[in-house]
Amino acid sequence: MSLGQQLAPHLPFLRRYGRALTGSQAQGDRYVRATLEAIVAAPGEFPRDVDPRLGLYRTFQAIWNSTNFDEVAADDVAEEQEAVARARLSRMTPLSRQALLLTAMEGFTPEDAAYLIEVDAAEVDALVAEALAEIEKQTRARVLVIEDEPIIAMDIESIVRDLGHEVTGVAVTRDEAVALAMEDRPGLVLADIQLADDSSGIDAVKDILAEFNVPVIFITAFPERLLTGERPEPTFLITKPFQRSTVKAAISQALFFDESTVPA
Repeated sequence: MSLGQQLAPHLPFLRRYGRALTGSQAQGDRYVRATLEAIVAAPGEFPRDVDPRLGLYRTFQAIWNSTNFDEVAADDVAEEQEAVARARLSRMTPLSRQALLLTAMEGFTPEDAAYLIEVDAAEVDALVAEALAEIEKQTRARVLVIEDEPIIAMDIESIVRDLGHEVTGVAVTRDEAVALAMEDRPGLVLADIQLADDSSGIDAVKDILAEFNVPVIFITAFPERLLTGERPEPTFLITKPFQRSTVKAAISQALFFDESTVPA
């Protein structure tokens, strides 16, 4: 199997990491594109002594550390939420943010994350704790859950409340989700794709976003429906079955980029 074939399945998730790290789909994709260009230009320098996914992210990290894409083109002016993210990012050390995303969002072990960001493994847990503490200080929200499986919905509610946020309601259909959102406007939406009456969580989110802007996290067993390479894509996408730590990290990261959250 060629190197390209080995790396292809991991690219949608690298794009997810790039978007979460930068707060911008366009900017995150620039780093991913630069990563691929570097691999194509010098395939012999690609790390061959580790898993291909680990080597891919290590190459991305090298690009991230050496390239500055902060200056964007005139037709790619940062949206307001990106400006909010940059202001908040300035209050967090870069390593702690990367450690959080790599472990809680991308699922790397602390040892692998240490390899990727070039620190001692013992430092990773401390960096993650530092990142979560900083984010939690800055963000609070009211959350709408769109999920038709009662046990999963209860688990998500518990996670949301453990983080200090309030749940405005749990919807099991598209119509119910839209009605709840209009009745009590949330500051964050957590949405499944396949709902109880065969309606779509994607359509519910589109209906809500047509009325007002709100950050959205999709939690689904069907990530391929959203990671298509077509725009717009969700910045935050969690695959079922999920880890509680992954959902916590996604909530914190999504709120990190939203101006409506109230600093603690």
